[in-house]
Amino acid sequence: MIQLFVNRDQELQFLEEKFNTTGPELVVIYGRRRVGKTELVARFIKGKPALYFLADRRPEKDLLLELRAKMAQVLKDESFAKLEVKGWLELFEEFLKWWKGGRIIVALDEFPALIEGNKAIPSIFQKIWDLKLKNSRVMLILLGSSVGIMETEVLGYRSPLYGRRTGQWKLIPLRFQYLSEFFPKYSEEDLVRVYGCLGGIPAYLLKFDPNVSFWANVSERFLRKGEFLYGEAEFLLREELREPRFYSAILRAVALGASSFGEIANSTGLEKSLLSKYVNVLEELGWVERLYPVGERLKPRKALHCIADPYMAFWFRYLFPNKSDLELGNIGPIIEKVQRDYKVYLGTVFEQLFRENLWHLTVKGLLPIRPKSVGRWWFRDIEIDGVALDEAQPSAMFFEVKWSSLKEAEAKKILQMLERKVQDFRWRKENRTEYLGLFAKKVQGKEELSKQGYVILELKDLLKKN
Repeated sequence: MIQLFVNRDQELQFLEEKFNTTGPELVVIYGRRRVGKTELVARFIKGKPALYFLADRRPEKDLLLELRAKMAQVLKDESFAKLEVKGWLELFEEFLKWWKGGRIIVALDEFPALIEGNKAIPSIFQKIWDLKLKNSRVMLILLGSSVGIMETEVLGYRSPLYGRRTGQWKLIPLRFQYLSEFFPKYSEEDLVRVYGCLGGIPAYLLKFDPNVSFWANVSERFLRKGEFLYGEAEFLLREELREPRFYSAILRAVALGASSFGEIANSTGLEKSLLSKYVNVLEELGWVERLYPVGERLKPRKALHCIADPYMAFWFRYLFPNKSDLELGNIGPIIEKVQRDYKVYLGTVFEQLFRENLWHLTVKGLLPIRPKSVGRWWFRDIEIDGVALDEAQPSAMFFEVKWSSLKEAEAKKILQMLERKVQDFRWRKENRTEYLGLFAKKVQGKEELSKQGYVILELKDLLKKN
């Protein structure tokens, strides 16, 4: 399988700067599963004095013994592996006594697994840091995939470790612009199709074969029983959640179009108090996003929900309802269903991509303002796909997003409709500077429309890295 390491220069530079300081460092790296935390650290520690340890759900005694053995390997002294130690503090204390090599990295991966096994772990590592490591040249890296646990038990104000960290980095999925490095032969439109089912998660992108067509990859790597992508969603649900069936019901409802709280409640049959709790958990995991009309006060009754993670959105829209057929290997009829519906689905994906990349487009000089807030806006039966606001000016950009190639006449008609919609957008209406725009695959007459003051963007603009 092709192995790629894409667009993590900023993260590596951050780690290198921490490594090159003269004092101790306690760095926290966290982010959702499969986003590339372990690979990042593996690249960073290569060629450096380092100890890497992956925690799991084995008994704490077994984990201590394995870490002791890892320390013995780093020390190149097998007698250390026979040393009797009673706990984590004693183990680190002995390791520091034996280590004579100056700067060393100690990377503890899946730190939340230690916390799940022993709730006192944050307090124990506070003592390890305060009593032993803060006067050493150790660079301690704590990694975790459970974002909730890392933010509360490690980074949170009430955590015993609060105030000890010297750096933190939340690793996010790769931006859309970098998918072309995984699929150099794919067209711009195929890259959007890939993003629509895999997002920017490196582990998922590497499962597709860049030398075969998009639809062949979906058929062979996504819809075939036994494949990684086929079973990943259910694995994540079991791994992260105690009652996966309820969360599955919510994700399916949202994937199939339920967006308001009431619609989700009606679709799932869950009591509203339970539903609220479950939705909050899905938001913490980054699988569901709660949206409010940009430029307005946050009112719960106005909130809409969407699946924020493209892999989950695709899986619950296309695999979950068709599991019976797929379990029997009836891929043909299902792939035909997906192909018929995928253009509709990609309309939503294309809008999401645009909003996610508005700041990036500004940096590239393609937008007239530097927005402070970005989102959708809706009021009754009126909706604007993309709105970007700069409160300081004040100025606003309004965009319609179309997953299609437009003729000039079509583009003008859409922009005229947008101009009418904007009249109902009340944010600083009297004083704001307005820009109207359109984002599509391609727009015929782009230059002429730009001369008329419209901001016209095409798919190719989204793929520019600089």
